[in-house]
Amino acid sequence: MKLKSYVWPAIGLCAVGFSLWLLYHELRGISLADVGDGLAAIPLRGWLLAACGSAVAYAALAGYDHIALTHLGRKVPFGFITVCSFTTYALSHNIGGSVLSGAVIRYRAYGSKGLSGQEVGVLVALCSFTFVLGAALLAALLLIFEPHVLDRFVDLPPISASRLTGAAILGLIALYVFGSWLHLKPVRIGSLQIHYPRLPIVARQMIIGPVELMAAAAIIYFALPEAGNPGYFVVLGVFVISFSAALISHAPGGLGVLEIVFLAGLSDMDPAAVLAALLVFRLFYLIIPLILALFVVVVFERAQFQRG
Repeated sequence: MKLKSYVWPAIGLCAVGFSLWLLYHELRGISLADVGDGLAAIPLRGWLLAACGSAVAYAALAGYDHIALTHLGRKVPFGFITVCSFTTYALSHNIGGSVLSGAVIRYRAYGSKGLSGQEVGVLVALCSFTFVLGAALLAALLLIFEPHVLDRFVDLPPISASRLTGAAILGLIALYVFGSWLHLKPVRIGSLQIHYPRLPIVARQMIIGPVELMAAAAIIYFALPEAGNPGYFVVLGVFVISFSAALISHAPGGLGVLEIVFLAGLSDMDPAAVLAALLVFRLFYLIIPLILALFVVVVFERAQFQRG
């Protein structure tokens, strides 16, 4: 167990190191002054809209926990859920290994509200699945309506094949919805029962997951210059690919991974402008939430200590 606890952090650090090496070779001709000019070129409207995108994204992330707790039939104060979700994602996005780190934070928080370890495990699993479902739904729609996005990364078969792949993904999602409609029996794993989500829960998953990703992508879109901007839906497609790669890599904050994939996806834009937009994304989606989350953790742990 001790060895396993070091595996994912090691993978994350390797991903960071390799990505930074790639970035070094990609950006050797770009100076800090160039990136600073890119930040200065972002209008006030762009900064404000990017901040709004971050607020909407974190509000949607809170919806993940609301959905999971509704599925479990547990009543927890709305404000507590929202703060817990915000803290969980703000910390896990920066730490890396979001499933494991998110589970630890949620167990500490929801355990104080009476949830068992098994219930927290189901909650974490359902939150993770809601993200995967949202990403799959967006990917399917993008493959159907914006099939050229993948051409920015690799040479692919004809557009019809991309659209067929998107339709196949939608078919799998339809099977998931159909399974909810059938009221399938719960799955038993030892003493643990996993109930299939009801249709109202599934409907909320289909909305909240895409909304979170679309809002997060909007942070970068609003920070990009108009010159060479491929449009919101292309930026969204690149974001879904880069953000998923950053999560899979377990790199803390997706450092380096997010940048290298995004630069590859927007290779026709000024790299300094793209880096400036990604810095805005890190500020609003990672750094500011992390500072606020650390404050929340200190307040929570102090309250728990005083009660104990």
